[in-house]
Amino acid sequence: MPREKVVAHYDVVIIGGGAGGLTAGIYCGRARLKTLLIEKSLVGGLATYTNEIENYPGFPEGTTGIGLMKLFESQAKKFGVEFKLTDVKSVDLNGEEKIVETFRNIYKAKVVIIASGGRPRTTGAANEEKYLFDKGISFCATCDAAANTDKTVVVIGSGDAAIEEGMFLAKFAKEVIVSVIHDEGKMDCNEIAKEAALNHPKMKFIWNSVVHAFEGDDHLEKVVLKNIKTDTLIPIDCDTCFEFIGYLPNTEIFKGKIDITKNGYVLVNENKETNVSGVYAVGDVTEKFLKQVATAVGDGAIAGFAAEKYIAESEIFEEQILTQDLTVSYVYNAVDADSRSYLPTVEQFELENNIKVNRIDVYKSTGLADRLGIDNFPSIAFIKDKKVIKIIVGLPEKSELIANM
Repeated sequence: MPREKVVAHYDVVIIGGGAGGLTAGIYCGRARLKTLLIEKSLVGGLATYTNEIENYPGFPEGTTGIGLMKLFESQAKKFGVEFKLTDVKSVDLNGEEKIVETFRNIYKAKVVIIASGGRPRTTGAANEEKYLFDKGISFCATCDAAANTDKTVVVIGSGDAAIEEGMFLAKFAKEVIVSVIHDEGKMDCNEIAKEAALNHPKMKFIWNSVVHAFEGDDHLEKVVLKNIKTDTLIPIDCDTCFEFIGYLPNTEIFKGKIDITKNGYVLVNENKETNVSGVYAVGDVTEKFLKQVATAVGDGAIAGFAAEKYIAESEIFEEQILTQDLTVSYVYNAVDADSRSYLPTVEQFELENNIKVNRIDVYKSTGLADRLGIDNFPSIAFIKDKKVIKIIVGLPEKSELIANM
């Protein structure tokens, strides 16, 4: 008989242990939420593949990706975040309690934060599959640079990652040949990296080219490029080919569960909320302008804070607002002078009629207002038997409040 899966309960489950997921964990752990982070491979994510990080604030001399992510992990553990190194098989994000299922366990949580990141994009050229997994095609210069000392390597791509990692490879390799799809002199990287690469004595560029095929016996021996303007084939003998042509989001298990773009990225708002209540997404798995450690950290901070707010509001909503008895909620924005001036009327109504009135300020969060179905402020909601029975928009006279009791 199959083994019955162990069920465990958490406040927050984070799927993915990159910079965004770790930061979310730090915020949730520090808020004393019971938090679990699930990572299927390497804690730190793609940042661990970067040998040098020079643009992360607070490290004027630079740092390594592995070193920086180890600090993130240590800080998360300090605040009580639990880690599980396993793969998520399925999720059920409907309802108040979310379900995250792995091979051996079922985790139930009030909040799920998706930080599953992405994986390297491949070229799709002939024979590519044959040379993946340590047979000549690599996606990690940090991992394989030393093994290519005094050898010839090919780099595919011209973005920041391709050029910066290409220059790192040049510290070890005899020659770095870069295939660029654009016309001569045009690259997708920043201007500083471009200038440094073009002036590097070990780096050679093949312009207007894409990969046509990979060749070799048990190990890669040759990359055949094709000129996209003339269709001329350009065979290059090499020891390793490094592909840096972008990433694909790891969102397969979330399709049909949350809103995802046609390119597979999770759609979120400025608070990192998905279209499903209690589900957030951060980092490279989301549709965003810039994908860097610094921006992933910002995402994680927002989601971690939002998760704490969501859980706190859920408790208030269930315990104070949705009651069997008749209650009233005054929903307002504290920056609005008229709304503030109405507070004495609310207090007087509460005292004279011996009825509970909840004051809900939407200045920092509209979460409770959203749950009540209110999007106009100020408004007053009457709730009985755990249902909203009446909403008055504006600032009614006290007599109108009494009439709706």
